[in-house]
Amino acid sequence: MKFSAFLLLSAAYLAQSAFAADANSQASVVGVWQVDTSRLTMPPEARPQSVTISFSEEDATHLRTKVDIIDPTGAPLQAEGVTPLDGTPTAVPPNFEADMSATTLPRPEVLIMQLANQGHPVSTRIYAVNPDNQSMIETVAYFNAQGQPALRRNYFSRVK
Repeated sequence: MKFSAFLLLSAAYLAQSAFAADANSQASVVGVWQVDTSRLTMPPEARPQSVTISFSEEDATHLRTKVDIIDPTGAPLQAEGVTPLDGTPTAVPPNFEADMSATTLPRPEVLIMQLANQGHPVSTRIYAVNPDNQSMIETVAYFNAQGQPALRRNYFSRVK
């Protein structure tokens, strides 16, 4: 009887959405985030006017990601896709950066995203929400023009 109760409780726990924050953390990537363009590691004249990224639950096992950018000239750029959270490579509508993505959500406040374009790796992005649930750091791993591995950080604030 105790074993059956344990199995039932275990199944209920596993059935919860991957997006639900655990008891120790209320932080979650789900929401709308805006980058602090003043902290981007590029010359000011090359920086986009704005970058907004939205993460939303498509269903219990899929994430919708939407990126809206206003480039330095004022032109809008957009990328959007829905991917499973089990790391399966998934085609996304081709955009300014990628046509394939693989994502996983090891914790509600951490998202790992691998991007590719035309069969070539583009970048790995790790989004980590701070405990305040109002700020997030994106670490981007990529290869620079010299073919060397490189990292950069982008700093986001929660809009909603």
